[in-house]
Amino acid sequence: MRHVWMAGLALMSAMAVSGCVSDKKYHEALADADTVRGDLERARAQKNALEQQVKTLKDLNAKFGSESQIARDELQRIQHGRDKERDTIDVRTKELEDKVKQLSAQNRNIKQEYDEARRHNEQLKSLVARYQKEMKERSRSLSSSVPAELTAPLSRGASAAKSASSPTPFGGPVEAAAPPVSLLNINKAPSTDLVLTLGVSQDVADRIVSNRPYRVKGELVAKNVVPKDVFDDIKDRITVSP
Repeated sequence: MRHVWMAGLALMSAMAVSGCVSDKKYHEALADADTVRGDLERARAQKNALEQQVKTLKDLNAKFGSESQIARDELQRIQHGRDKERDTIDVRTKELEDKVKQLSAQNRNIKQEYDEARRHNEQLKSLVARYQKEMKERSRSLSSSVPAELTAPLSRGASAAKSASSPTPFGGPVEAAAPPVSLLNINKAPSTDLVLTLGVSQDVADRIVSNRPYRVKGELVAKNVVPKDVFDDIKDRITVSP
């Protein structure tokens, strides 16, 4: 702007003193004015360009600010979702840990029950094997003693077999078979019958009743219901069959 004023003043001075200024000076002043006008136009163009750049930068700044706000909102949403998911995961993890502890305790209990059942089974197998052995020994002893006892009655009753009064083919000495011994069913008998018939105490009878049913007689010892000596005393007088 200073150049413009200077050029205008120079032009006015030249016009005012045109009579005193040469044509060369006048043309130089016009050339300076044109130069200043060109500079002014370039300055205006640069100003417009700068203003356009400023506007563009403002628009970009507003756009970036909006995108930055959107990004911050998204970040907060993600953080909130992450915190919520973390809380859910923590709760689920706690539930799973409690479930694992519960299952571990149940597994230990089941293992203990399994070990106890296996020991019980081994005891029952041992008792069954022993009873089978005793029964085999008794069967062998009975089979070896019966023929000797029946030899004499058979020989003596050979002549008396023709008599009408003889009720059996074995003759007079063999009269009537002894009635079978009545066994007490420990799965059905009341405690009073156990006391009166077996001669056990009331406590033992109550334990026998409370631990029913029994699959084999040996479970009285396997279940720790009666001592071994008591069982040996009553085992031939009891049964578990209906």
